[in-house]
Amino acid sequence: QVQLVESGGGLVQAGGSLRLSCAVSGSIFSICTMGWYRQAPGKQRELVAHITSGLIADYADSVKGRFTISRDNAKNTVYLQMNSLEPEDTAVYYCYADLFTTQWQRDDYWGQGTQVTVSS
Repeated sequence: QVQLVESGGGLVQAGGSLRLSCAVSGSIFSICTMGWYRQAPGKQRELVAHITSGLIADYADSVKGRFTISRDNAKNTVYLQMNSLEPEDTAVYYCYADLFTTQWQRDDYWGQGTQVTVSS
């Protein structure tokens, strides 16, 4: 069974940095796009960043210039380096992966979420 395990969340002061990691395990044929979403209380889940298998990345306007997404295909791991954090970045961050479990079966998978809290 495919699992996405996130780590790196926590409490940080405004202006600080955190790095989130998400390791994908299980029966995986190949991973297409990986990324991060976040959801704050009372708000809808929004895309933070995603990165394709060809390492092409895209970001939400609110995080451009501050966050960097990367992936290690050998480790089936995606990272989110978050710099210059702001209180508005406080949310539960969810990792996702669009992947093939076989050469014919493609689905989206989600991590359990990790809390990021930025104090002012």
